[in-house]
Amino acid sequence: MRFVAVLACLLRISVFAAETDQQRVDQIFAAYDKPGSPGCALGVIRDGAFVYRKGYGQASLELGVPLSSESVFYMGSVSKQFTAASVVLAAEQGFLSLDDNIRKYIPELPDYGHPVTLRQMLHHTSGFRDVLSPLYLSGRDAADLHPKNELIDLVARQKALNFNPGDEFQYSNANYFLLAEVVSRATKKPFSEFAAENIFQPLGMVHTRFYDDHTLVVPGRIPAYAPGKSGSFLVNWSTNYDKVGDGGLMSTIDDLLLWDRNFYENRLGKGTLLKEMQTRGVLNSGKQIGYALGLELDNYRGLPIVEHTGGLFG
Repeated sequence: MRFVAVLACLLRISVFAAETDQQRVDQIFAAYDKPGSPGCALGVIRDGAFVYRKGYGQASLELGVPLSSESVFYMGSVSKQFTAASVVLAAEQGFLSLDDNIRKYIPELPDYGHPVTLRQMLHHTSGFRDVLSPLYLSGRDAADLHPKNELIDLVARQKALNFNPGDEFQYSNANYFLLAEVVSRATKKPFSEFAAENIFQPLGMVHTRFYDDHTLVVPGRIPAYAPGKSGSFLVNWSTNYDKVGDGGLMSTIDDLLLWDRNFYENRLGKGTLLKEMQTRGVLNSGKQIGYALGLELDNYRGLPIVEHTGGLFG
């Protein structure tokens, strides 16, 4: 859906004046901060702690439950940085190398005449076409339940790449969907389990998981909403959507604070994670791109920023 009516927002800023800035932030979300409206959960971080944390609107219109920093959101493509972290941590443990050919782990993919490396996939320079677009083109709903093997076969039936690996940057969900499968096959355990053991549990992110089982009950999970007619809202629980890697992360504002802290504490793995994740991709021409590993690097008013958006459903 094109309209976002429920979202989580986590910001790190250097200055946040107490009452004045809080009032200005509240004004941004005022239209949603009322009974009968979905809204937003917000966290603002300074020096590793929240300086402002608030929920606007309802987590459940059916039950009248308010949003809070403990509400569990579907995070969309924010998931990609956690997938990238899993790949790096698996490499540290000797299960794989970032410069391995994808066909070493998923041999059912065709030989494109050029090796496609995991590193190129992490930087979206592989040339793989998106896994979602063929679903739309075939008239199927990407939000429906699609078994993992069906989606791998969908990618494998595309006999050509969009360009030679490393020649260009083109964002493609197929890259990160396949990377999750690589981690699973290389480590011989479900991708969600590897991420939990190596990221979420060590950091204490107890309400965060990769949602790879559509039968699973997730306490605190909120539905997605989109605008309906005459000011009403349409609900989409999306509980049958359990594709992970490119998406699939469920998390909270409170848990994302712990993830943010790790960018300063570097507690995971053997110490290479943060440097790898924040290294820009390089094309065959030698040109650097703004995409690192599941993260986008840029500047805002002269200051470096690290970011990634995410959106799906409501």
